[in-house]
Parts: sequence; structure tokens; C-alpha cells
Amino acid sequence: MLVTPDAQAISDAKNFKTNSFVFSKWNSALVIVSLLFSIPLAVIVGSVFFPETEVWEHLVNTVLSDYVFNSLILLVGVSFFALTMGVLPAWLVTMYRFPFSRYLEWALLLPMAMPAYIIAYSYTGMLDVAGPLQTSIRELTGWQYRDYWFPEVRSLGGAISMMSLVLYPYVYLLARAAFIEQSICVLEVSRTLGCNTYEAFRRVAFPLARPAIMVGMSLVIMETLADYGTVQYFGVSAFTTGIFRTWFGLGNSLAAAQLSALLLMFVAAFLYLEKRSRRQARFHHTSSRYSSLLQKKLNKTQGLTALFLCATPMILGFVIPVLFLIDLALDTYAQVLDKDFYLLLFHSLMLAFMTAILALLIALFMAYSNRNTHSSINRFMVRFVSMGYAIPGTVIAVGVLIPFAWFDNTLDSYLTKYFNISSGLLISGTLVALIFAYLTRFLAVSINTVEAALIKIKPVMDEVAKTNGLSSSGIIKRIHMPMMRGSLLTALLLVFVDVLKELPATLILRPFNFNTLAVRTYELANEERLADAAVPALAIVLAGIIPVIMISNSISRSRAGNDQKK
Repeated sequence: MLVTPDAQAISDAKNFKTNSFVFSKWNSALVIVSLLFSIPLAVIVGSVFFPETEVWEHLVNTVLSDYVFNSLILLVGVSFFALTMGVLPAWLVTMYRFPFSRYLEWALLLPMAMPAYIIAYSYTGMLDVAGPLQTSIRELTGWQYRDYWFPEVRSLGGAISMMSLVLYPYVYLLARAAFIEQSICVLEVSRTLGCNTYEAFRRVAFPLARPAIMVGMSLVIMETLADYGTVQYFGVSAFTTGIFRTWFGLGNSLAAAQLSALLLMFVAAFLYLEKRSRRQARFHHTSSRYSSLLQKKLNKTQGLTALFLCATPMILGFVIPVLFLIDLALDTYAQVLDKDFYLLLFHSLMLAFMTAILALLIALFMAYSNRNTHSSINRFMVRFVSMGYAIPGTVIAVGVLIPFAWFDNTLDSYLTKYFNISSGLLISGTLVALIFAYLTRFLAVSINTVEAALIKIKPVMDEVAKTNGLSSSGIIKRIHMPMMRGSLLTALLLVFVDVLKELPATLILRPFNFNTLAVRTYELANEERLADAAVPALAIVLAGIIPVIMISNSISRSRAGNDQKK
């Protein structure tokens, strides 16, 4: 007897084939995009197979130990202070009310708009021998230089302090978002079980927020290891300054790439150890019911203590250096604010906006593809691309220049040989190469933020949407994006602010006669023209303030049930 499949079976088979074809397309596209943005990283990793024996012997015998030691001390110091200044204020402004707490919710993010190299220039101008502070001490006491002790700002300790003050907002940002999203019911239950305020924080709130906090810490660590402007200005021998000296001083880009590969090992080791430390941990949704956060009002003594703990990093990391820059800018703005300045501002904002939009779209595509395909290869490719954030902009520039220059030269040789036409430099030396370097450097910021939001959306919601006829793109547009609106805005603005502050890659890859605020500030400060550098430095800070405040407001509205608070 011949059995004919019924209509439902035929439909199911067609749907299976269609879904398989769609997943195959997503998978292939993800691999292609990942390989594209892996080119600079592949150049760096591949460099280890071509050892420069003589150069490495010189480095090992002279400065490599200093690079390793100083980078480790820098990493540990900045991590400790960023964690302390990020988590504690996030908990206080989220769970308690005290004087100015509502203002501090967004004000604590303001140092994020301050590049580390700018705050380094500012505090050097204030605390150096010829600065206003030491000058006032000598005038008041009659002492001469060396008659008194004063901490040296241009030192390893100074670099740790400067970076900590501008990088702690990464931890604060994600810690506060995690604390806001926690169920108040769990905290109340912990209190009924005998936990005091400190125990509830240590045993319940902090462990639940740990994944988000560690994402913030990973950003801090990668920013610390990738910093060039601060350590170069302070004369600290770290990996980034060593890479720059090896490339330009010794004229050996291959050895510089190999130093960068060694730097990558530091980041990879940290990420592995952190993941291993929480291998046995399990994180679940604590409750499906949310109520408004009932912020406890602190008494006078407690309130003043909380105010001091929260305001200090913001004042040191933003208020004091900005006031110093404003004081300098008042004497020079008339000469600086010309058409060239406004052109620099336009260039900086244009690059930041274009890169932020592209980074968000690519991150959405990669995160969603990784979610649907469940492939270990895809997960590896996404993680490998995300490692670009750990590489200094100087090295990213090397990784971009080598393949792009090879492509341009090969194409030019071919066209000249067969068609007697010279194509010139089509990619290298253009904005395309610069934006590609930005994307390679900062794509991790968007990917981490989008994935953190996407993981909260249960897969069953996708299945229900598919049964209602929505395509994959329709699910993203009509289901995921509205639910992730706050996180998407956060990812967009984080990249925007990071590109505004980026220095090394812009220095190397910018087109001829093309400049930005960051490059101009660096050039003036390196010439010890701090007064002239004040206006472009303030422009970078001011351009980043509005996005930072928008991020804070987005986080404040992100709590489930927020609409029912009225």
C-alpha cells in the first residue's frame, strides 16, 4: 500500500529546509564578517611564527622585564581602584538616599568623558614643580625646591591614579545597571534571614551582579593595557610604549606585532582565570515580579559619609581637571576658536557617529547569529574578534596597514602592468582604513553590551514569534530591539565616546591633512603648550558629556516595572 505524506508533513519538511537554509546563510555571513575583522588580529598572532631573534635578544636583555613588571603593576592597581570606586558608589546611589544622591547617579559617569591622557596633562599642569600648587607652597613657606617632599605625578603611581579616575565608570555603569535590575524581593528575603545591610550586599547583591561587574572589569583591564597617551607622557615603560619604540625606534613592525601578541596573552590569561573562577556558579532570574526600589534614607552621619565616598572620585576625575582646563582656556580661546577648530570638531563627531552606528549594526548581527546557530566555531570567532579591544590602537594600526597596503600595492602593480593605469592608494591612507581600525578596536564594546541584553530574552519568545510568521530580521526589529532599547543606546554611546577619545590609531591612520581633536590635543600637550591644548581637550570632554548623561538616564529607566512606578 502506497502511503502519501499529508499536507502538514510536507509543510513541516519545507519549513525545516527553509530554516536550515536561513541558519546556513547566517552562519556563513557570520564567519565572513568575523574573518574580515580578524585580519588585524591574525596579522598580530601570525607574527609570532616569524621570530626576530636579534631584536628579541636586545629586548630581553634590556627592557622586556620593565615592560612586563610595569604593565602588571598598572593592571593590578587600576583594577583594584576601579573596582572600589565603581561598585560601592553604584550600590549606594541605587539603594539609598542621601544629599545629592540623585545628581550623583549621572555625575559619577562624567569621568568617562575624560580621556586618560587629558587628565594626565591636567594634573601634571597642577601638580608639577612649576604648577600652581607647588608654587603656592613655596610662596607661603619660603621653601625652595627639594626643601620639601611632594609626590611625583609623572610616575607609575601617577599613571595608576589617572587611569583609575577615568576608567572606574565602566564598572560603575554595569554594576549600577545590575543592581537596578535585581529583584527587591530577594534582598528583602535576605534581611528576614538575618542578613544586615552589609551581609545582604556581600552575600546576595554582589554575587548576583558579578557577571555584569566582570564585564566592566574586563573593559577596564583592556583599556589599561591598551593605553598609550598616559604612560608615554608619564615616561612609564609599559607594553604600549615598548611597542611604539620597537616600531618607530628600531624600525621593526614585526617585532612590535610580536610584543602585541605577548600583550594579548595577558588579557587571554585574565579572561580564562575569571571564567574558571565562576565555573561552578549558577545565575538565575531571581524573580519575575519587580517592585519599585525603596531607597532607604540615611541619617546625617551616614549620608555625609556616603556623599564623600561617591563624590570624591567624580570630583577628582572630572570637576578638578575640567576647572583647571577652563582656567587655561579662558586665556587662549580667542586665538583657538577659528574655522580650523570647528573643522576638527566636525571630523571628530563624524568619525565617532559613523563608527558607533556601524559597530552597533555589526554587533547586533554577530550576537544574533551566534544565538541562533549554537556553533562552537561561531562562538570562537565572536570571542576572537572581541579581543581587538585589548590591542593598543598603535598595534591595530599596524595590523590594518600591512594587509591594506599589500592590497593597494598589488592592485596598483596589476593595473599598471596590464592596463598602464595607476590606482594609487585606494584603502590605506583613507577614512575607510581609519574607521575599519576603530571597528576592530571597539567592536567588543558593542558585542559585549548587546550579548548581555540578548541573553535575558528567552529563546521561547523567538519560537512564538516564528509561529506568527515573523522572519529572523522581523524578530530583531519588532521583538528584540524594543526590549533592548536601553542596552542598544548604551552600546551606541559607549563606542561614540571611545572613538572621540581614541588617539594612537588616529595618529597613524588619518588621511593626509586630516586631523581630529584628540590628535591636536596630543600634539599641543607634547609640546608643553597646555594652555593651547585646553580648548580642544574641553571640546572632547563636552562632546562626551551628553552621551554619558543619556546612558545614565537609560539605565535608570531600565528596571522592569518602571512604567508602573507612577
